[in-house]
Amino acid sequence: MNLGNKFPWYSAGLHFECLQCGRCCAGPEGGYIWVSRPEIRLIADFLKMHVKELKRKFFKRVGLRLTIVEDPHTLDCVFLQQTKQGRGCVIYEVRPAQCRNWPFWEHNLVSPGTWNSTGRKCPGINRGRFYSPEQIQDKKKNKKWWRNGKT
Repeated sequence: MNLGNKFPWYSAGLHFECLQCGRCCAGPEGGYIWVSRPEIRLIADFLKMHVKELKRKFFKRVGLRLTIVEDPHTLDCVFLQQTKQGRGCVIYEVRPAQCRNWPFWEHNLVSPGTWNSTGRKCPGINRGRFYSPEQIQDKKKNKKWWRNGKT
């Protein structure tokens, strides 16, 4: 956001269409996929696992928070797997807020340059559905998606 202007650079809106290619979930860069307690419970229920088993197998603690682990060789999210439809998220229906809010993350929205740079990894950027600035702000704030049913 431009601090000299009260409107973000994307005040005319942006286009994005998830192609479910999995590139946002794949290496070669590593990162953190933060999850909340309610999200962990939803994922455990979805996978029909006990929370303790799920945490042991698929999460690690970083400071006071939990993140989904990545494949140590590819740095892909462990939930990005080969499915009948191709590579995809096996917990897509209950994916964490951080995943739901992609690509509308602060560091992707710094400038048109960062947005377009992100588009080199994500082919859904600058195509498909139109998001107004208000919808983008709503996406960024949608941390407790399970409460309001928003995706």
